[in-house]
Amino acid sequence: MNQFTSLIVGIIALAAGSVLGYYARQSIAKKQAGTLEAKLQKKVLKAKQESETIFSTAKQKVQQISEAAQKEIDERRFEVLRTERLLLKRESNLDQKLSAFERNQKEFEVKVEKLRDIKEGLENLRQEAIDNLERVAKLSKEEAKKELLRNSEKEYQQEILEKIRKIEKEGWEKYEEKAKELLTIAIQKCALNQAQEITTTSLTLPSEEIKGRIIGKEGRNIRTLEKLTGVEIIVDETPEAVVISGFDPVRRQIAKIALEKLIQDGRIQPARIEEQVQKAEVDISKQIKEAGETAVYDTGVIGLDPKIIQLLGRLKFRTSFGQNALLHSIEVSHLSGALASEIGADFSVCKKAGLLHDIGKSVDHQIEGSHVDIGIKILEKFGVEKKVVDAMKSHHEEYPYQTLESIIVQVADQISGARPGARKDTLENYLKRLEELEKIALRFSGVEKAWALQAGREIRVFVKPEEIDDLEAKSLAKAIAQQIQEELRYPGEIKVNVIREFRVIEHAK
Repeated sequence: MNQFTSLIVGIIALAAGSVLGYYARQSIAKKQAGTLEAKLQKKVLKAKQESETIFSTAKQKVQQISEAAQKEIDERRFEVLRTERLLLKRESNLDQKLSAFERNQKEFEVKVEKLRDIKEGLENLRQEAIDNLERVAKLSKEEAKKELLRNSEKEYQQEILEKIRKIEKEGWEKYEEKAKELLTIAIQKCALNQAQEITTTSLTLPSEEIKGRIIGKEGRNIRTLEKLTGVEIIVDETPEAVVISGFDPVRRQIAKIALEKLIQDGRIQPARIEEQVQKAEVDISKQIKEAGETAVYDTGVIGLDPKIIQLLGRLKFRTSFGQNALLHSIEVSHLSGALASEIGADFSVCKKAGLLHDIGKSVDHQIEGSHVDIGIKILEKFGVEKKVVDAMKSHHEEYPYQTLESIIVQVADQISGARPGARKDTLENYLKRLEELEKIALRFSGVEKAWALQAGREIRVFVKPEEIDDLEAKSLAKAIAQQIQEELRYPGEIKVNVIREFRVIEHAK
């Protein structure tokens, strides 16, 4: 019972404690709720204040933006209006100008028409005045013009001639200065050494005993050598030397080579001489080819036929007044190229024509004709360009100049041959030979005057037409040429040019 009572008391106490605890918790909760609500209200109030501030700021910014936009719109509207007013004003000005232009054009057309009428009237008056003048002066318009020109020509002829002479003199002086400058530059660019050649070759002997062996028994050795080589072997009192004489340098060189080999070998007899001469001919052919190839290489000329190169090499053993023909051709090639470069002519044509201008001299002693004509035939035969042939064939003025290059080659040839030391011929001998040429021509009857030209390569004879007819002129040329051959010694050929000129002059007054 006591336990039951304790149990009930405990239950009641528990229930009372629970109720008290509930109410305590409710009280505490109410207090806490009041605190949270106050905090929330404060936060809400703060948020409202902040939102009002933000809204106010945003409203101000919107108002500012709106005012700026409105201002910009107003400015653009004003600009548009101003542009429209300006365009309207310009349009109005254009309309006014167009109207003025149309008005001026009409006025101009009217003036043109008036001027045309005035011109026609003046032309009629001028023609009427001319007709009146012709009637009064009894001269036509053309006759009056001629008379006026004739009087003016007489009045100012002397003055015009003096001015023409002055201009020509000044022009020639300038041309001469420029020509000298070009020639100086060309010569400066080309300075080749020249060794003078003669028609004899000296051969030094190791001893005087060799002379007897060269002559041989009853002279058979020297006769065999002279017969095979076509030269003359001169064995005189000159100590330890013999002289090989001959007009052909190739033959002289063959004889020299053969004789040197015979002296070195020591066996000098006809059979051995014949063998050495044959070997020397082979050697000289090689030397000729090498000389031609060297000349082509030195000048830079390409595209030549091997036979032309062989003929070119033969010039190594040819001379003109002591000047080596191959060295002369090389020098002319260089000079022609230098001149062509300075004045803008064809460089390659000048170089090739300068090198080949004397190619005919390689065989002129074998073929009849001048070396120029022979050279033309050789170049045409081996297909050398026509412009090269045209450039080389006028270097002695036998043919007229056809191109600028032909003049350049002729000038280069004269420079090479005329410069001091190039040729052996002295001034005295040169003048003497020219004088003798003219004297021979003047001996013949009917000859009026004679001029030696082209360094003695041509004699130009003028005859009296009333004493010498055309047939006699041909005979006279032949006779003069024959007389020159008999009396003078000279290299190459001399052209005899007989000129018979008959002039009839009348004056129209």
